[in-house]
Amino acid sequence: VGLSGVRPQTPYRSVCPSENQVWRSSLICPFRYVNRLKEDDEACAAALKDGSIFLFHRLSPLLRRPDARTFSPAAFTCSGTEPERAALRTSEAVLIGCSEQNQAQFCLDVESHSSLCVLTPCVLTPCVLTLQGQALLRWHQTSRFCGASGQPTQRNRAGSQRFCSSSSTVYYPKMSAVAVALVSDGSRCLLGRQPTFPRGLYSALAGFCDMGETLEEALCREVAEEVGLEIQSISYSSSQHWPFPHSSFMLGCHALVSPLSVDNSELEDARWFTMDEITRALQVKAPPRRGDPPIIWLPPKHALANRLIREWVEQQRQSEGGE
Repeated sequence: VGLSGVRPQTPYRSVCPSENQVWRSSLICPFRYVNRLKEDDEACAAALKDGSIFLFHRLSPLLRRPDARTFSPAAFTCSGTEPERAALRTSEAVLIGCSEQNQAQFCLDVESHSSLCVLTPCVLTPCVLTLQGQALLRWHQTSRFCGASGQPTQRNRAGSQRFCSSSSTVYYPKMSAVAVALVSDGSRCLLGRQPTFPRGLYSALAGFCDMGETLEEALCREVAEEVGLEIQSISYSSSQHWPFPHSSFMLGCHALVSPLSVDNSELEDARWFTMDEITRALQVKAPPRRGDPPIIWLPPKHALANRLIREWVEQQRQSEGGE
């Protein structure tokens, strides 16, 4: 399987020189450039002067509205004199990547800035930078002190790590692994809901991986705890970073179980859904409003659970077509 946004290696297939050259230039060069900026404070400071800055306010991304229906994350370039730069405290900007043209990209929370007059619009940035930027900014806000000495920590120029001079401890941003499973018995899929979910929302089962636990072990445990079913087989689908409320790394899988009754041990509700029921739920474009009749709806398209559900629907259609 290939990971979303990353081109898989092809060791058993010949690749023409031109295609291989494009791949190296589009992946390897930016990776190495960003890594150099993380290790070289002077190079990172120089890149900031010509880089783009992705803005947040109290960890919420600042968005543009190109039309009446959509919002888009926007990046800005820093201009003006050095005093103006100092007033904006661009030294607090955190490196999050670079463009295909090797233009460094940063994020900055402007909660304490009274004016944005020195900022000029530039190219729009991908939404993935919004998630990465929010997660990194939150980590810096909550990691200002060393857990061993209690002393304040200092960050490097890129913001890729924090260091305690008292205990000589280096801290790196951490993610919590979350196992997400769309459970199926072959002809139906199992969706559940927590008490905190909006009315009518059902989603795939999910839970945090415990320390020392593999992805497979976490899925088996979560499904057993939440619905009292034993997994027979697991197939990996894809992954997704999810920063809400803290930085989580979601690993999506399909899980096959025996067609047994569901034991709602931890969930508010969990039930089997047929292909027709899922197809109708996927057609719901927005959550029901207050006063509307009850209706089943699913996570939005950008959610990993939605991707797993759509993959299951496609698998069912292919299975029906092969019979």
